[in-house]
Amino acid sequence: MLASFSVGSMWLRSAAGFVTPSVGRPAVAAVATTTTQRQLFNKLFSSASTGKYPILADEEVMSKKAHGTSEKPVQKNLRWNCDYDTADRICNFNRHYAEYAGYWQTTDFLKAAKEMKPSDLPIKFYDSVTGALLFEAPKGRTMEEFLKESASHGWPSFRDEEVNWEYVRCLKDGECVSTTGTHLGHNLPDRSGNRYCINLVSVAGEPEE
Repeated sequence: MLASFSVGSMWLRSAAGFVTPSVGRPAVAAVATTTTQRQLFNKLFSSASTGKYPILADEEVMSKKAHGTSEKPVQKNLRWNCDYDTADRICNFNRHYAEYAGYWQTTDFLKAAKEMKPSDLPIKFYDSVTGALLFEAPKGRTMEEFLKESASHGWPSFRDEEVNWEYVRCLKDGECVSTTGTHLGHNLPDRSGNRYCINLVSVAGEPEE
């Protein structure tokens, strides 16, 4: 249900999926497939949204500001050796694209996570633009479980209890954003509930002072 397509250094990630009719195949079949995928996503998202989470926001939160959808660029020295240019494009000038699947595993994140002591957990993930605390993981599960789920989906994947709802919101289409306009990723619910697939470059900031 999560579709990703390479576009330069970013991938298109669509909760509704993306189908291109093959040669000789009726376009209506592609439309029907896409419609079915969208209906399934809407059913899952609507079901998950009947509870306390996610907290929804209006489109206004992603309105144009001084620097794309944010007031300023991403921080210069992002954690885990995340790429600045990719982070700035995804965070501030983007609503649908993502770092490529598995990108987070090519950074220093895994090495840092495996070297952390139990007393250092959970890992804190800060907004790459503002430095606000957005996620803490793992919570309610082990580090191994968090990393395994993230690896299986291609992006760091968080659950409701791992989200700092003071600064995180979702739009009706599942887009996950910060309250200041940083694009974070998408909520793609599964049978276990809400699952927030987040770009590591969006949450690699240093904490705000």
